Amino acid sequence: MSDKYLLKLYITGYTQRSRQAISNLIQLCEFYLKNKHEIIIIDVLEQPLVAEGEKILLTPTLIKEFPLPKVRIVGDLSDTQTVILDLNIPRERSP
Repeated sequence: MSDKYLLKLYITGYTQRSRQAISNLIQLCEFYLKNKHEIIIIDVLEQPLVAEGEKILLTPTLIKEFPLPKVRIVGDLSDTQTVILDLNIPRERSP
């Protein structure tokens, strides 16, 4: 797993904002991290204890668990360049 990104996206139900965050994350990962990522989507309404354990106060919230350092991004992930920078994703497209 050392070469893969582990990304957890916390949402609150399948609202338009949640769906947009999911779509933006999938597109970003397919373009920049092809075959080098795992996405876990956690609905805080269905798993409130998991969200509480991570101290999720706002959704959508993306947490990059791996590679370290751990990073949090709040919002629908529509600003791709900022997300790439914050997650420290190489800007070149994966082969």
